[in-house]
Amino acid sequence: MGFIMEFAENLVLRLMEDPKERDRKFRERVYAVKDRCQKTKEMWSYPLRPYGFWTFERHNAQLAWDAQISQVPGRRDPYDDLLQDSYGAPK
Repeated sequence: MGFIMEFAENLVLRLMEDPKERDRKFRERVYAVKDRCQKTKEMWSYPLRPYGFWTFERHNAQLAWDAQISQVPGRRDPYDDLLQDSYGAPK
């Protein structure tokens, strides 16, 4: 009778999941979902504009004629300063 109980116990233990393996799989799945959610949140934070909005001719033209946009430090043409210095300097 002990043989049958031992066989049944070994069978049940073989069919059961290893708790460490189960926790590892669950942790990997949770981290994968978290990464996917983070990526989705990042994509949702971008402004929604129709295709071609930033290459629209009116928008590009505004970059040139609007002084508030065209003269900011990152967009300003450094050669303009050199030209102004060379032409505006009295001799």
